[in-house]
Amino acid sequence: MATSNASNALCSTFYLTGIPGYEEFHHWISVPFCLLYLVGVMGNCGILHIVRTDPRLHEPMYYFLAMLSLTDMGMSLPPVITLFRVLWSISREIQFNVCVVQMFLIHTFSFTESSVLLAMALDRYVAICHPLRYATILTPKLIAKIGIAALLRSAIALIPLLVRLAFFPFCHSHVLSHSYCLHQDIIRLACADTKFNVIYGLVVITMLWGLDSLGILVSYAFILHSVLKIASREGRLKALNTCASHICAVLILYVPMIGLSIVHRFAKHSSPFIHVFMAHIYLMVPPVLNPIIYSVKTKQIRQGLLHLVLSPKISSTLM
Repeated sequence: MATSNASNALCSTFYLTGIPGYEEFHHWISVPFCLLYLVGVMGNCGILHIVRTDPRLHEPMYYFLAMLSLTDMGMSLPPVITLFRVLWSISREIQFNVCVVQMFLIHTFSFTESSVLLAMALDRYVAICHPLRYATILTPKLIAKIGIAALLRSAIALIPLLVRLAFFPFCHSHVLSHSYCLHQDIIRLACADTKFNVIYGLVVITMLWGLDSLGILVSYAFILHSVLKIASREGRLKALNTCASHICAVLILYVPMIGLSIVHRFAKHSSPFIHVFMAHIYLMVPPVLNPIIYSVKTKQIRQGLLHLVLSPKISSTLM
């Protein structure tokens, strides 16, 4: 019986939803989404290129920034593919196995981004509280291990949820609430006891996002304690200014994420447009805003991006 359920689930077809109530404007709505995605991709690819090619940026802070750019693109690419398929009226259908892979990638990179932000908070803590030991503590080998551990932790934690999904019969409507697959959206369509997935999902969120956010708060408590010991006001402001970009990145990820969780759990009967709007903000805004914030607040990144944009124009003028 379990084998039959698994076979039925794997053969299931789900139907994605665009922007409810605005179906006739989907082609026009796709334009700002396309522009946002292109801005995000160009900004994050620019940061990756600058960090890789500029020897001055071969430091822990910029390695972690490169990780943030990778997770941003990893989190935004899977939903964008099906989003444009829906908005351009190519197809609303998605097979169950493809849906699970997409869900796995979205949630994995979302959890990984949270871990990277924790690592960046620890980077700021070491830089401000232990500046003389900064290079010896955060070695390239340790940074690579942190990145791999963050990715593996996020991926392994999701495996039990994916395994359980394969054995759920889906006898209700197969219409999903979004233009991509999320775990909380799929389990509401299952005709089975989903208590394990609900409880385990809450545990995973608490253990990953909860511990990451707690670690970030503790890091900043130590940073603030250390900054207040600095005698001059200029010194305190300079130290805090090095954390401004990271604080913005944390808010950009956690505020939409918390908002989406609240909407899914406590506003189930609200307008579908609100659910869709919050979900797209959660996945599309961080990849767009993070490169902008870091290019504005970080001199080296700003100079690198300007050089990357202006140097071809200068070369063509000279020719």
